[in-house]
Amino acid sequence: MLDNTVLLESLTQHDRLSIRVTANCHIQLPPGVLQKLLTPHRSRLYSFILLLQGGGVHALDLQAYPLQAGQLLFVLPQQLHHISPRKEPVQSFNLTVDERCLSLLPKTFLLLLNPLNNPVLTFDAPSLERVKALFQTLQQLLANRQANMDLVLAHLNTLLTEFNHTYFTNNERQEQEGNLSKFIDFKRMVEEEFMEQPAVQTLAARLSLTTNGLYNIVKQYAGVSPKEFMTNRLIIEAQRKLYYAETTAKELAYELGFSDPGYFSRLFKKSTGKSITQFVKEMQDLSLI
Repeated sequence: MLDNTVLLESLTQHDRLSIRVTANCHIQLPPGVLQKLLTPHRSRLYSFILLLQGGGVHALDLQAYPLQAGQLLFVLPQQLHHISPRKEPVQSFNLTVDERCLSLLPKTFLLLLNPLNNPVLTFDAPSLERVKALFQTLQQLLANRQANMDLVLAHLNTLLTEFNHTYFTNNERQEQEGNLSKFIDFKRMVEEEFMEQPAVQTLAARLSLTTNGLYNIVKQYAGVSPKEFMTNRLIIEAQRKLYYAETTAKELAYELGFSDPGYFSRLFKKSTGKSITQFVKEMQDLSLI
């Protein structure tokens, strides 16, 4: 399985911060790297891709997201990311940053949890000009590997503030701040404990909610029930693990907390429309493109 963190380490542009900004029309990738990045890959980093010209289709955990000029796609750590071959030239800015660098910022940003399950941002004209200017300034700063850390972090904080504002403006959910906070707490708990398959009633109680209250909040923001949300997270993890490493259906079932491998195999097929064997074969075929 390709981990693009390793591929891109040589391109990191600061001696003390794991952060880089590149423009695809300027960067010269090492031989073979671009071809590898066009196959499904993962990273330990957060990635932000701002498309300036052209279009394309990105897939995150096998779900397709068309991207056009003026839009930004963000990719979270460990997501399976695939860029479909492009038929036309594109221009874009690309920002990658690690968790430690983000921890040095004065605030956290809710969009990095993607609570509304939409990794595509669409900027209005004034916002797009500000974002482009911030990308350009960061790129200029990082051209010096020993650039002042405070300056780099200040511009990164401003850029992520623009992203965060656009994320919630696009999704028009700010008025439900109380419910959103509960949903984010639920999503965090699921992310930390999904392989233990906690009961919905247990999670609701920890959030000081009734089961029906939790159902309504998760349905509002995710469009599914809490149980379906946790099942979907398990299936996403199964897909990642099947692509990252060789494993049997039985081994994977036990690793994900299922006591019955047969039930897990049926659940996987019901959720994805494919058997585990078929899924693995298709992923192998995709990696050869």
